[in-house]
Amino acid sequence: MRGYDSTSYGDGFADVYDEWYSDVTDVDATVSRMLTLTGAGGTVLELGVGTGRLAGPMAAAGLRVTGIDSSAAMLERIAAQPGGDSVVAIHGDMVRDLPDGPFDSCLVAYNTLFNLLDQAEQRECFRVVAARLPPGGCFVVEAIVPDPTAPAGGDVSVRSIAADRVVLSVSDHRPHDQRTTGQFVELTEAGGVRLRPWAIRWAPPEELDAMATDAGFTLEERFADMAGNPYDEAADHHVSVYRI
Repeated sequence: MRGYDSTSYGDGFADVYDEWYSDVTDVDATVSRMLTLTGAGGTVLELGVGTGRLAGPMAAAGLRVTGIDSSAAMLERIAAQPGGDSVVAIHGDMVRDLPDGPFDSCLVAYNTLFNLLDQAEQRECFRVVAARLPPGGCFVVEAIVPDPTAPAGGDVSVRSIAADRVVLSVSDHRPHDQRTTGQFVELTEAGGVRLRPWAIRWAPPEELDAMATDAGFTLEERFADMAGNPYDEAADHHVSVYRI
């Protein structure tokens, strides 16, 4: 997508992110999972922290949370979250600008790892996270399980319709290079047209496992969701816990 960079997604979605994506991750289950893995009062680094929809509740539960995001527009919203005023927010790239740590655990939630748009960047992310965890520290990755049968090409669908607003979803799926790009096209009676771009480079769990192994991690457990439901071949999401 021409003109798209690491800030495009966050800047495009900051004002609607909490409204549109409040249900993509079970917040209570995520907090519980990270408390169990990190330990009460432990330190968590969240990659692509966004508006703090997870970081705030983790901090409110007693974890010491540092979050990094490339979008200043997203980071500006963290303080308004419950617990958000306790989150240390860093404006930067989640590969090149990570704080030194060490941290007891690291979380990259709901496909955020796939915002890194090539395999080398994703592989480097595992490496730099490993360098910031002590022996026994864990990296929690939440992501989709890509559908190998999804057809290549473009798609246009309706996301939502209201009396004064229509949101269309336009996407282009390219299985040969594991990329999907898209735009949410928001048409409003009062405001005209608003474009909200997104792009991901997706990878199946087996590819992520190989990246983790190369960085010194071991896959400790894998669930279908943060609540710990069993992962099997029918799962369309996974939560993978890698231990260093």
